[in-house]
Amino acid sequence: MTPAPDSESESELRARAELLRVTLDSIGDAVITTNNQGDVTSLNATAQTLTGWSTDQAVGQPLDSVFTIVNEETREVVESPAARALHEGVAVNLADHTVLIAKDGTERTIDDSAAPVQNEAGEVSGVVLIFRDVSERREQERGLRDALEYAESILATVREPLLVLDRNLRVITANRSFYEVFRATPAETVGRSIYELGDGQWDIPQLRRHFEDVSTEMDSAEIEVVHDFPSIGRRAMRLNVRRLVDDRNEARRTLVAIEDVTERKEVAEAISRSELKYRRLFEAALDGILILDSMSGRIIDANPFVQRILGRSLDDLRGLRLWEIGSLANVAENEARFEELRSRGHVRYDHLPLETEAGVQTEVEFVSNVYEVDGHEVIQCNIRDITDRRRLERETERQAAELADLDRRKDEFLAMLSHELRNPLAPITSAVRILGRQPIENTAQREAREVIERQSAQLTHIVDDLLEVSRITTGRIRLRIDRIDLRVIIDRSLEATRHEVERRHHILHTSVPATPLWVDGDPVRLEEVIVNIITNAVKYTDDGGHIELTAGQDAGVVTVRTLDDGIGVSAELRPHIFELFTQGERSLARSEGGLGIGLALVKQLTEMHGGSVTLSESSGLGSEFVVTLPVATGAVPAIPSTHALEAVAPAGALRVLLVDDNVDMVRVFQLLVEEDGHEVEVAYEGQSALAAALRFRPDVALLDIGLPGWDGYEVARRIRAEPTLSRTALVAITGYG
Repeated sequence: MTPAPDSESESELRARAELLRVTLDSIGDAVITTNNQGDVTSLNATAQTLTGWSTDQAVGQPLDSVFTIVNEETREVVESPAARALHEGVAVNLADHTVLIAKDGTERTIDDSAAPVQNEAGEVSGVVLIFRDVSERREQERGLRDALEYAESILATVREPLLVLDRNLRVITANRSFYEVFRATPAETVGRSIYELGDGQWDIPQLRRHFEDVSTEMDSAEIEVVHDFPSIGRRAMRLNVRRLVDDRNEARRTLVAIEDVTERKEVAEAISRSELKYRRLFEAALDGILILDSMSGRIIDANPFVQRILGRSLDDLRGLRLWEIGSLANVAENEARFEELRSRGHVRYDHLPLETEAGVQTEVEFVSNVYEVDGHEVIQCNIRDITDRRRLERETERQAAELADLDRRKDEFLAMLSHELRNPLAPITSAVRILGRQPIENTAQREAREVIERQSAQLTHIVDDLLEVSRITTGRIRLRIDRIDLRVIIDRSLEATRHEVERRHHILHTSVPATPLWVDGDPVRLEEVIVNIITNAVKYTDDGGHIELTAGQDAGVVTVRTLDDGIGVSAELRPHIFELFTQGERSLARSEGGLGIGLALVKQLTEMHGGSVTLSESSGLGSEFVVTLPVATGAVPAIPSTHALEAVAPAGALRVLLVDDNVDMVRVFQLLVEEDGHEVEVAYEGQSALAAALRFRPDVALLDIGLPGWDGYEVARRIRAEPTLSRTALVAITGYG
């Protein structure tokens, strides 16, 4: 039998165990013990709180089940230091960034260590694991680290060099600008006394004296040092030194901000040196100069030139305002402009009168600026005598007005000229047509008539060009938009130019698609566009040359191209090719005539249709003009039948009233109409025209617009007012187009 234990020894052991338990529960660190198998044998109260395991739950459990730890960053499970202490028999400290995961999933950052427990035989009989919750400390450390990084970031971005010194004036930190300006490295700077920096370049008696004053008598000081710094040369540095004190008003840090003021001092010295030069220029200037106080607007200085202009001395001018010397007679206006000058900093007055002491006025130009002198704003007014310039400006304005009036009268003249030229042209061409109908005509008569026909046609073309110039310059071109197939316009244009193409023996190739090219446009004006670009190619291509016209549709536009192998367009002429009265040189004879408005008209009409016209670049002879028009949008109309396009011939003879104040025109038209088998009545002015209409009851009335007395519009209104003439067709005859 085992002998009974000594009762006193058991009591002592229990007391010692209880003392140990109370001691462990009262300490702030958590304590876990294990046996030599790594199973938990005890937990103190703090360990139970941190792990979430009670003693009854934990005793006998593997330590890794009760004490689960992971790496804070990687979240990987970390081996317990107790396991290492148990296996290796040595004390082990936990690595940084370790997180304890409690039984309920709560996470805490911990700091721990483990040590083995040995028996009398020196064998490891268990492990003691001690750990503590350092989450709050870690948060504080993180906050301090963030604050430090924030402060260092601010220091790094400051443009001026900065130093932070400890109480012994040793460098704690320096910003990037310090290293860049003084060409130093952190290794040469941090931890060293400010007097040791740069191999002693900061060991300046003046600097030592000021640092001593800051450290003993004041919290801050501004120091300016002019010194030869070995790394950057002679510089003027302004140091702002400030003590940073703690709650007990003890200076633990000193902040030194360094500003390089070398250039500023040089500028100040240059200004000082130039003051005498300025004064000499001020006094010798041939423009008047006034210096005003910016607050009161009163004169404080005036150069000799302005004194001579006004006939007043400086003493007389000093203290006066601008309106008191005649620059602005209206006081309210002057004050308004003075406020404008103060707000904007500068103002310019043109054509202001200055009045001398004798009452003589001089036109001047004022240029005023606000600037600072010795910390005080002043206004400088530069005054220039512009009497002669104003005289020239008025002369120029008068000439410009005369030129504008001349240009207007020129446009009116062209419009009237074209009208007046049409008046004789109409009877001439009609008379030639009558001659051509005569059954008997000898060779000489026929050739003479053909010459008159050709030259009349050329003259008609020139008159039409004059009319177009008038329409372009006055903006009177109007479009009558309709949905049209551009192929029809191209066919008409080719027919209209066929005679000229054949006369010049040109070879004309055309390529037009079989499907319609629908556009929205004025058919008359679009035909004018196509005719003009074909005519242009004909004019500038030698006899027997080649002309190619192609049309197509792509990417929402219809394109018409003309390409010729003629003389082309010179580089000098290209920028102006679409301007009025511009044309290339064809020959000295200029047998083709023309006024140079065709391409200008093409450009304007095309753009009015929402399109464009361009002259393509060419490396050789010839020219290529490209006209583009937007494809018509919306429903496509049905193509009309051939029968719908056929003209309806009038049945039988008509009664025609012809009204015009041009006697030759009336006579020739009368002959033409009567030869066609119609009955004609004539009148030469408005009142007789109405009387003839009431008496004659015409089927058609051909009315001139520009009649003496009643004009053609009035005659038309009165005819329409007569019920008996309601079926009379009215046709205008006019040279105004």
